[in-house]
Amino acid sequence: MHGPAEKLRPERILRRVAELTRFHRIQGSKGLVDAVEYLRDELSNIGLSPKTHYEKYDGKSWYLTLRSPIAWDLLEGEVRFNEKTLSSEETPLVVMAHSPPGEGEAEIVPILNDSDWERAHGKVVLVGKNFRKAYGKANEIGAVAFVSYREGTDDAVPYIGLFLTEEDLKWAKIPAFAVPESWAKKMISDYLSGKKPRLSFRAVTEIKSSEKLPILYTEIGEPPFILLTAHICHPRPGANDNASGSAMLVELAEVLSKVYESDFRFGFAFLWIPEYYGSQAFIGRKGEPNDYYSAINLDMVGGSEDRSGSTIMLVRTPLSRFSIVSGVLEYFLKRHNLSSKKSLSGSEIPAVKFRAYPYEMGSDHDVFNFFGIPSVMPITWPDRFYHSNMDTPEKLSMESLAIIGRSVLSSVIFLAGEDEGKLRRFARGYSLKYLGELAMERETEMAEKLVMLGLSRDSKFTGMDIGYEFEKTPWLRWKLRGRIGEDIIKNKAPERLEEFEKLTEEGKALIDLHELVMLGELLPKNEAYKALSEEYGEIEKSTLEVLIGLLEEAEIVETV
Repeated sequence: MHGPAEKLRPERILRRVAELTRFHRIQGSKGLVDAVEYLRDELSNIGLSPKTHYEKYDGKSWYLTLRSPIAWDLLEGEVRFNEKTLSSEETPLVVMAHSPPGEGEAEIVPILNDSDWERAHGKVVLVGKNFRKAYGKANEIGAVAFVSYREGTDDAVPYIGLFLTEEDLKWAKIPAFAVPESWAKKMISDYLSGKKPRLSFRAVTEIKSSEKLPILYTEIGEPPFILLTAHICHPRPGANDNASGSAMLVELAEVLSKVYESDFRFGFAFLWIPEYYGSQAFIGRKGEPNDYYSAINLDMVGGSEDRSGSTIMLVRTPLSRFSIVSGVLEYFLKRHNLSSKKSLSGSEIPAVKFRAYPYEMGSDHDVFNFFGIPSVMPITWPDRFYHSNMDTPEKLSMESLAIIGRSVLSSVIFLAGEDEGKLRRFARGYSLKYLGELAMERETEMAEKLVMLGLSRDSKFTGMDIGYEFEKTPWLRWKLRGRIGEDIIKNKAPERLEEFEKLTEEGKALIDLHELVMLGELLPKNEAYKALSEEYGEIEKSTLEVLIGLLEEAEIVETV
């Protein structure tokens, strides 16, 4: 069953990564459309029949809970400081994504504390955090340009996007740029020493009425499918994030098209989308959730341990969507992660660092989980070149690409082709392992119920006859399903936006909130909170209660 994994060729993945890094794949840009056309041609060349569906970027269309950013292209841009020049020919990241056009020269005012805003009128403001809020304030106060940097990036130019909407264009007028942290430190040093640093800037951008939002899809076999996904967006070069996942998805499609057997219980579906906007457009308008058994989302799958400082991570399904797909992929990630080195007794040892984690948010696996499709994500993290112009192909690891690609391939073939008896045996063992790990830390009363519920769903798709359903007594109903964030709160409950942002400032609160809503679809209120604490340990119940009340007011959820 594991032989086909060796058909996956990491060098082919790397070649396609190099091709994809030629495109500036910003959401709302022509470069993103061109990249998808390249992938479509690659799929056609290997004998598949891909279909491209187009929604649109226009700054006003809604895809469930997300409002489309504007259609935008960068033509050219440049900043000059202290005899140094950084241009879009060197890196397009010098102009922040979705920036309005503009040019000029002015004194730089770093915003080191709130009082610095008093000196920002007619100046170039320099900001190192809370970029979108700061950009809004810079426009309001009359700055002539906005410059951002990210701490910890040294000489790299960071990727920072504004994701402006049509409504934002009423106030968003000044051009926005990004510079290396090393430049920003010199600007701040000069400013504090009284030298009055200056910046010359130029951004030539085109804000269009609309641009295609491309969704690329192809299938092998018949439903139900295992869905394999990757987001195609992000700036040039964007090698690990996420040319690596998009290129790996092509390789998986090529290999699976050759090894697929008609008696497989699952077909395979492949989906390339712009992150979040594309997955919500797909599942909200074109996808049929009942056609999909599970989803595996490939995001940043090529990070290197030595150059990027990465670990191979597996983000499991949330407890509310428990499935053996987490355990199967975890097993094969360990199996394919073996080096030629041996332990003292001759046993094989791992080639690179690996760890499986409870559900975390941050990519398109979220959306499919929200819609009841158990979804996991292999990822290499952290990556010291993340969201910067230094995320280039030579930083990638052929070893990571091989381990993750072959593990995903082995997993989907195992799920599709293994007999019910072996699946049942694995499901029993993985469930005990999962619950045993939780039980070392806390009670598992609710977790046991949800594991059995997940196994019963697995059984319906696989025929392995394990698990059981229970009578659901939901506390919550999701009225508007999708990622809950600034867009939808601003639209539905604008007077509570600042409160929402403050309460979710720590990322864990947002993860807990989404999982609580998913649990609330299955369980009474007290049991939902108990299940959440069994899954994650300590939770901020009072904060979550306020947030649930906010979502009710915004008509995103309702109590049953």
